[in-house]
Amino acid sequence: MQRTLIIIGIVILLAGLLWPWLIKLPIGKLPGDIIIDKPNFKLYIPITTMVIISLLLTLIFWLFKK
Repeated sequence: MQRTLIIIGIVILLAGLLWPWLIKLPIGKLPGDIIIDKPNFKLYIPITTMVIISLLLTLIFWLFKK
């Protein structure tokens, strides 16, 4: 449990330090993300973004498990 908390803390720290560069990535604006923008209504469903993040997290957890 301690190791997991330390790794999570390091990831959060790195994300905070790299935030100026991470915000410039096109995550959330990929082809396949659904955006419906009408007056008084906005719907955003990031399907492609969710799939990519899921694959990356699966790979990371798989590597740490070994």
